[in-house]
Amino acid sequence: MAKVTVSNWDPAEFIETKEDVIANLSVALEDGDVEYLLKIMGHIARSAGMSQIARELGVSREGLYKSLAPDGNPSFETVVKLLDLLGFCLKIEQKVSA
Repeated sequence: MAKVTVSNWDPAEFIETKEDVIANLSVALEDGDVEYLLKIMGHIARSAGMSQIARELGVSREGLYKSLAPDGNPSFETVVKLLDLLGFCLKIEQKVSA
């Protein structure tokens, strides 16, 4: 039997482009699950460099990790600033009902 090697998979390693960020955030927002959205935002922040992002937001790295944890509770200001630092903004559009 062949030996199987298992390693930890880190989604942040696969968020490489602006399109990756948009796709991940879009899916998370469509899902409507706030915990999932925070998890995705955490992956995105880690892919961009959590320490640098935290410095630019004026918070500690640990504080940003806690805010973006699935049970975190970041302020709306933190979310908007984080998106801005990453080069994004929020837009509102009317939901299409089926």
